[in-house]
Amino acid sequence: MPTIRELASTAHKVRSHLWARWVFRHAELGPLVRLEGRARVVAAGTLRLGERVRMIGHVVPVELAVDRGAELTIGERTFINYGVSIGATRSIVIGARCNFGPYVNIVDTGFHRLEPERRLERPPPEPVRIGDDVWLGVRVIVLPGVTIGDGSIIGAGSVVTSDIPPRSLAVGVPARVVREL
Repeated sequence: MPTIRELASTAHKVRSHLWARWVFRHAELGPLVRLEGRARVVAAGTLRLGERVRMIGHVVPVELAVDRGAELTIGERTFINYGVSIGATRSIVIGARCNFGPYVNIVDTGFHRLEPERRLERPPPEPVRIGDDVWLGVRVIVLPGVTIGDGSIIGAGSVVTSDIPPRSLAVGVPARVVREL
């Protein structure tokens, strides 16, 4: 016979799964996607969440925004912590089994040009690719056009402005590879 603790744990998992089904009702969901807490979702384009993706939005909501005609794909068993913000205006693909610390920010466009007379114009988006088994530490920023290779780790507070090879540890502003894993 199951204990009260086991029953409570099962009930919590079921509740977070049903909540995710409601919040992500306009997305393509794999089985057993879970959301604990809140999420702000704008799915004008295609949003895909793989099997057993788990998001925590208790402290600060998770934000997922997909522009019209854009796609955001999150691979199976990826964990997204509170305060994570992902904005796709063209394409962001996140691999399987990734871990995102709190307040990670990923965008595929700068949203405005730098020249004062053109600041109302949006620059062309550049796709972002994050491989399988990638770990992004707290407050990591991933900028447009970046590819992060499989098995890499990006240290806390880093700003990724260029590609990171597979199985690398990168840190800093801008993020630089400090060793292979």
